[in-house]
Amino acid sequence: MKAGDGATEREGADFGFERVSLDEKQGRVDSVFHSVARRYDVMNDLMSAGLHRAWKAQLVSMLRPPQGRPFAHLDVAGGTGDVAFRVLAAGGPKTRVTVLDINESMLRVGAERAREKVEGAGDRIAFVTGNAETLPLPDAAFDAYTIAFGIRNVPRIETALAEARRVLKPGGRFLCLEFSAVDIPLLDRIYDAYSFHVIPRIGARVAGDAESYRYLVESIRKFPSRGAFSGMIERAGFRHVTDRPLSGGIVAIHSGWKVS
Repeated sequence: MKAGDGATEREGADFGFERVSLDEKQGRVDSVFHSVARRYDVMNDLMSAGLHRAWKAQLVSMLRPPQGRPFAHLDVAGGTGDVAFRVLAAGGPKTRVTVLDINESMLRVGAERAREKVEGAGDRIAFVTGNAETLPLPDAAFDAYTIAFGIRNVPRIETALAEARRVLKPGGRFLCLEFSAVDIPLLDRIYDAYSFHVIPRIGARVAGDAESYRYLVESIRKFPSRGAFSGMIERAGFRHVTDRPLSGGIVAIHSGWKVS
């Protein structure tokens, strides 16, 4: 059974290709992102050849934050602010974003960048330390929830999905950008070779940490299929669930709505 496919605390969770307890996974994931926080966005550019920018632009395009009315947005596992800044740029002056991350090193990077990038940052964007499985936020508080490249690092994915639904207003939207399974022959083999042999070397050279990037590559392979993850979103109570593969299935954007 994969992590997120009904895993219980007794069964544990996948940390890359290794099986660990759920609590151990959380601690080890935290260590990974403490290690890479300062180089995280640079590494995203290098690893994806800049494609992550187009994927995130597509995510925000699907979100469509409004121009003329208040819009409360929650970005989970978004510590460095990359998605949040895009949402603020796309939305109107009444758009407000809360960035939540369990990792304070990532949040510090995001808060520093917000002061440089966002006019009136103190009023428009907030950085909150918290766990996706137990959001320290009220019920029905947000118009939309995004999580980009973060859900696969959550030990209890189903719990995080339930929390996402709880904090959304009726009519609110859940959007998740996550790595997926390449479905184009030959590209899948090229992608595997690049992932397992090149990305850890880039991590070692640029971030001084090959092991963290080896984990990130392995975690992609252990994440549920698009269909399985869509089923989890539906079981969490979301409706009109869809998934949209991008770049030959390297990533996918999953969408769901809180109808009531």
